[in-house]
Formats: sequence, C-alpha cells, structure tokens
Amino acid sequence: MCCSFALSAEENGSAITVWKNGTQPSVKGSADYFTGSVRIDAPFKGTGAARVSGASVTFEPAARTAWHTHPQGQTLIVTAGVGRVQEWGKPVREIRPGDTVWIPAGVKHWHGAAPESSMTHIAIAENVGGKVVDWMEKVSDEQYGLAEKS
Repeated sequence: MCCSFALSAEENGSAITVWKNGTQPSVKGSADYFTGSVRIDAPFKGTGAARVSGASVTFEPAARTAWHTHPQGQTLIVTAGVGRVQEWGKPVREIRPGDTVWIPAGVKHWHGAAPESSMTHIAIAENVGGKVVDWMEKVSDEQYGLAEKS
C-alpha cells in the first residue's frame, strides 16, 4: 500500500508521526495571554528528546500577544496578512508574508496583527525544563499604537 493514513508512529510501526490535517482542533487564544480574537491551529509538540513545539496562529485585526519571553528564543514565519512585532523599549516593526522573525532567548516582546488586517504566522519555540514561554503584562493600546496621541 502506498500511503498510510495512520496518525501515530505506534499505529503503523513507523518512526515517523503524521498529524493529519483536521485532526487537531483549533483553540481560542486565552484572554490571559492575548488581546482580541486569536485562533491557534495545528499545534505540534516534540516528544522524548525533541524540544521544539509550534503552531499556526491567526490574529484578527488589532489582536496581539501579551508581553513575553522564551527561554530558547522564538521563530515566527509570517504566512498571511500584515502584523506587528515589538521588542521592549524599541519601535514597533511591521511584518508581512514571507518574513521570518527571530526573537533571541529572554528578549521581552509581543507580536500580533496590524490594526486593520489579520495576520497568521507559524510560531516555533523550544521547551526548556518544561517551559516554552514566560507570560507578562498585556500590551496596552498606547504601546500597540491605538491610543490617540495628545
């Protein structure tokens, strides 16, 4: 038989695991860590010695993460829309499809959609001692750039 549609290595005796499209439910981004409407799809998580995990994350317009850091850094690959990323104390930067963003370990940052566009990215990070992310305070409208300047 050409192709197995088994989901796990255990089911087909292979060392390779395939997560079939549609078998991992979408998850709504928690209001504890996100502002606005965020959907997390097809998360993947390494097993055993593998430490890499990730997900495809879609932010509706003006939706964003809270400030956070990662113990081994984070890679974002923008796949659709227009987004924003900001390092603590630095200017907001625009990101677009095809852009790859590397955030080094311990760098306080946030990312999300632009005010009038949704944005989807693939987020990849490593687990260190059982932790992938350290969540902090929410990004204010002023920090994001929505508040009117006086």
